Amino acid sequence: MKDTFKHKGMRNQLAELIASKGIRNKKVLAAIRTIPRHLFMDSSFEDHAYQDKPFPIAADQTISQPYTVAFQTELLDVEPDHKVLEIGTGSGYQTAVLLHLKAKVYTIERQLELFKKTNLFFKKMGYRPKKFVFGDGYKGLPEHAPFDGIIVTAGAPEVPKKLLGQLKIGGKLVIPVGKGDQEMLRITRKSDTEFAQEEFGTFRFVPLLEDKN
Repeated sequence: MKDTFKHKGMRNQLAELIASKGIRNKKVLAAIRTIPRHLFMDSSFEDHAYQDKPFPIAADQTISQPYTVAFQTELLDVEPDHKVLEIGTGSGYQTAVLLHLKAKVYTIERQLELFKKTNLFFKKMGYRPKKFVFGDGYKGLPEHAPFDGIIVTAGAPEVPKKLLGQLKIGGKLVIPVGKGDQEMLRITRKSDTEFAQEEFGTFRFVPLLEDKN
């Protein structure tokens, strides 16, 4: 598949739609305009790539709705050189958005089929996260902590304590929490023991699974 002027036009329309839904961060919108989302999907589904909808990918997972990707990224307040841990690499689209924002990205995927597929795709496309790990997202990456930001792209029944412990002071965890529908939370670490929690409405993600490896 190629990236054509038609695709770029569709991306511009998608970015405008997402902006109309309330996304204000210009760098996030620029990432949506720039990243060829259709290349993250099987070629037969190319027509679906620039609709503002989630879409199934391998291993019963989904590529998130572009608005949701933009929303979570905006909540994370990513600055260049921020160390960001992503739980649930999936297709790699969210990873690419974070890399576009010049974050140092550490990303974990627990579905082996998806991990292998996305790893090959990253190499082909020249996307270079600092670390791409096959493993259990609930555990995070303590050996690379602390992080400026942690983003979880699957619905957790509760906030994993290990992830809170891997935030820098001032760092933010963006995570959908709940069974069925989830509440989008942003948790900011205020001190070694204090965390501030904000709520940002209801979303629906695939579940975050634990201890499957």
